[in-house]
Amino acid sequence: MPDQLTSVFAALADPTRRAILHRLTQGDANVAELAEPFAISQPAVSKHLKVLETAGLISRSRVATARFSHLEAEHLKEATEYMETYRRFWNGSFDRLDKALAAYQGGAATEPDDTNDNTNHDTNKEEEKK
Repeated sequence: MPDQLTSVFAALADPTRRAILHRLTQGDANVAELAEPFAISQPAVSKHLKVLETAGLISRSRVATARFSHLEAEHLKEATEYMETYRRFWNGSFDRLDKALAAYQGGAATEPDDTNDNTNHDTNKEEEKK
């Protein structure tokens, strides 16, 4: 049995499911309302809802004959906190890289130029003296 975080990321891997979650941020909806923007059947949307429900990202309830889906954001918070660790890691890595590049570029700008132009210039002066 996969852990909760694995289930959440697996559910979020599908763009249709992410769009459904986005729609549910606006309020509860039934299957017909959730299926409306997609070129897929209501049974296909129901399958997506089952994946989201299994991952704990939505809950479903009945009101008379309608079945509504409701966003459960707690597990999204857990996934966000997990990803935040890596965001801080990468930001720190990029900050260190920026500093290293700035130090390298600053050091390169102050070093003397050892190109062949100086050597050729000195050789030309010697030939003019002759």
